[in-house]
Amino acid sequence: MNLTGHCLCRSLAFEVTGDILRTGHCHCESCRRATSSPVTTFFCVATADVAFRGDTLRHYASSPGVRRGFCNGCGSPMSFETEGRPGEIDLYVASLEDATGVEITQHWYWNERVSWLHCEDDLPKRED
Repeated sequence: MNLTGHCLCRSLAFEVTGDILRTGHCHCESCRRATSSPVTTFFCVATADVAFRGDTLRHYASSPGVRRGFCNGCGSPMSFETEGRPGEIDLYVASLEDATGVEITQHWYWNERVSWLHCEDDLPKRED
């Protein structure tokens, strides 16, 4: 699979050349605060399969063992990495130029979801 994406100002872009390992809608409080949205949607790939180009991807250690990548220019969130899954990186589906073919398979941290957003789908709803 070949996927491309970029930040809001287009100064930071990425290309993914490997397979997607997993996808999901994350409802955790940290992701909600990092994106100012009620839910965010990720696709996970091997770190070695992602090439960033343009501006430098900046990082913020949002909690122990976790770092979130963002564009230094416009501040767009770009990535999530955790020491719990070495060699993997989560990227935001919404940053893709074309998300056709990226099937979302589950909800994560369902127990932390906001009460006013109603998700009516048949996807598995995990508590972690």
